[in-house]
Amino acid sequence: MSDNAKVKQVKTKDSIMMQAGVLVIAGFVSRIIGLLYRSPLYGIIGKLGFGYYSTAYNFYTIVLLISSYSIPSAISKVIAQKLAVKEYRNAHRIFLCSLGYVLVVGGVASLFLFFGAGLLVADDTVPVLRTLAPTIFIYGILGVLRGYFQAHKSMVQTSVSQIFEQIANAVVSVGAAYLLVKHVMGTVEIPADEVGQVKHATYGAVGSALGTGAGVLIALLFMAAMYGLNRGLIHNRIRRDRHAHVDSYPEILKMITMVVTPFILNTAVFNLRLTVNNEIYTKFLPDLMGADSVSVHSNWGVFSTAQTIADIPIALATAIGTSIIPAMAQMVAAGNHEGVKEKIGTVIKSTMILSIPCAVGIFVLGKPLTGLLFPSTLPEDLKMAGKVLMALALSIVFCELSTLNSNVLQGIGKVNTPMINSSIALVVQTIVAVVLVFFTKLDVYGIAISNTLYYMIVSTLNQFSVRKSLGYAQEMKQTFLIPALASLFMGAAAWAVYEGIYLLTDSMRISVIPAVLIAMMVYFVMLLLMRGITEEELRGFPKGYLLVKIAKKCRLM
Repeated sequence: MSDNAKVKQVKTKDSIMMQAGVLVIAGFVSRIIGLLYRSPLYGIIGKLGFGYYSTAYNFYTIVLLISSYSIPSAISKVIAQKLAVKEYRNAHRIFLCSLGYVLVVGGVASLFLFFGAGLLVADDTVPVLRTLAPTIFIYGILGVLRGYFQAHKSMVQTSVSQIFEQIANAVVSVGAAYLLVKHVMGTVEIPADEVGQVKHATYGAVGSALGTGAGVLIALLFMAAMYGLNRGLIHNRIRRDRHAHVDSYPEILKMITMVVTPFILNTAVFNLRLTVNNEIYTKFLPDLMGADSVSVHSNWGVFSTAQTIADIPIALATAIGTSIIPAMAQMVAAGNHEGVKEKIGTVIKSTMILSIPCAVGIFVLGKPLTGLLFPSTLPEDLKMAGKVLMALALSIVFCELSTLNSNVLQGIGKVNTPMINSSIALVVQTIVAVVLVFFTKLDVYGIAISNTLYYMIVSTLNQFSVRKSLGYAQEMKQTFLIPALASLFMGAAAWAVYEGIYLLTDSMRISVIPAVLIAMMVYFVMLLLMRGITEEELRGFPKGYLLVKIAKKCRLM
């Protein structure tokens, strides 16, 4: 390989990791905002309101997945292939055709969810689901715009829109929930009687659903403004396009359908376990076992709270996966199979270096982290959330792996394989969930265990599929073993610091913050001492140059 080619390859690699880093930062900021507003929201609508909202949101998610959720990844892949050969006119025609596609599909999906809400959820949750219905239509348009910019390897627009989305979601969710509950109930205090609790929770959940829609709308307006600012540049490139062949709209629609459908089916199946587990626990458990519906939905609200915390590190894989799909599509189109293998190794190692310590930290400090982020949580609910997080901790690592390998398979054209693997895992986890919930005393913890098993199966099958398709085997020592060993030292330090300070202060919130900070420092030091990361790899992380500077000052590198 020539020097120029090597320089170009390094620049491409740095560019991809930089764009992934932008999405990672935006993903984490969005998740943190989501956590910060959920604490006051929890204080307004209570765990029953969270249970109602989570139930409605699960069905909303399934319909969204089937109609619009996978649009950004699918569209970015199709358009990136055209951009790789400089077919700017055809790339823009795909964009326009995609808008028409989501207007029809998103409109039908929204109408179905609104008018069919009574068939999907219980009466108390119907208003919440109907409030969420119009968001699907808006999200489809937003998804096309995000996918268009991602195809150009520009993740900044998507990242900023995600932050704006969460800010609007936070403000409107808390404000609307407060105003609705205050208007209907006269007070935001949770009533003592069951009828009052249900009414309070329903209107609070409706307010939260309004926030979800408002966030997506604000993000759409931002992305539309970004497209408007770049419209002149886009049309100038189209005018300079000298390719003779112009794809017809029927051809494009057929291509979009062929690409989008596997993305949609894979994403739908991958996330279907949320609805399946929700139905097993909140519907079949009361119907078949006579469990109290209010208690069941309250427990589900606690589970959803814990799941929200566990989902924070998962934003990492989602962000990196989003950035590598168009990059890999272009590499495959150019026949650069070695580049694909190198990129897989880089993104998986980078993700494991971050996700493994997150999983260990959540396992060790799950209960105090819940208390810190949701201070109004009752002691018994805090104990339950802590145990649920312990059961979910390992799923973080497996979810990261399964998501990344799924995106790799989609990027190299194996779009049906992740769907098949997810389907197999879904069947197994459903059987296990039914057994654990109905035939043991694990209750909601059985759902957490089956959830972890699901990710374990999907990640294993996807990893095998990548190896079979590319002849690629992931390096083990620096990708998994060293981060795991460094994380064990980190976990022990976090536990010791937390317990020590807690004995002195008797305050979880005061104790957990220094425990987290010291844990991060211990992990960083141990990772460098074990030579688990190189200087070049460290520079690839957001603010990596600063981390390298600190490491060299401390003589760790």
